[in-house]
Amino acid sequence: MREQSDIKRMRLVVFRIDAQRYGLPLPAVDRTLRAVRITPLPHAPAIVRGVINVEGRVIPVVNVRARFGAAERDPRLSDAFILARTPHRTVALTADAVEGLWEGEMRQVQSVASIYPDLPYLEGVARLEDGLILIHDLALLLSLPEEKALDVAITQAASPR
Repeated sequence: MREQSDIKRMRLVVFRIDAQRYGLPLPAVDRTLRAVRITPLPHAPAIVRGVINVEGRVIPVVNVRARFGAAERDPRLSDAFILARTPHRTVALTADAVEGLWEGEMRQVQSVASIYPDLPYLEGVARLEDGLILIHDLALLLSLPEEKALDVAITQAASPR
């Protein structure tokens, strides 16, 4: 019998868009918070809804519904933001709800290519008894052109008129 310490484990922050559950690796998540008013950011990529101020930091808000092709809807008071770190910046991801923390064994996670080969923003799928958790790859959240356009929009918004 294998010792418990030999089993590789994964911890995900699980959130929902419509009925689908998504997960982000816990080490990449700073925190979750209730949705707040978003300030528009002119010239930002279409995937960016605007920015929010979190303790003096300007954080871009990424529309996860649009990124994953879910139907658009107006923001609701019950929505949440997940502050997470991509390789380039901290972003606020929009979510219908944050369900909590999932901890499981790596053997429960499959490569996304083996199940959904045409989903470019995912790195894996956790198979659970009650359904799937699609594991989001934060390194692929924004394309290089979107990253550059976001940098320009933030710089332009910060410069005095």
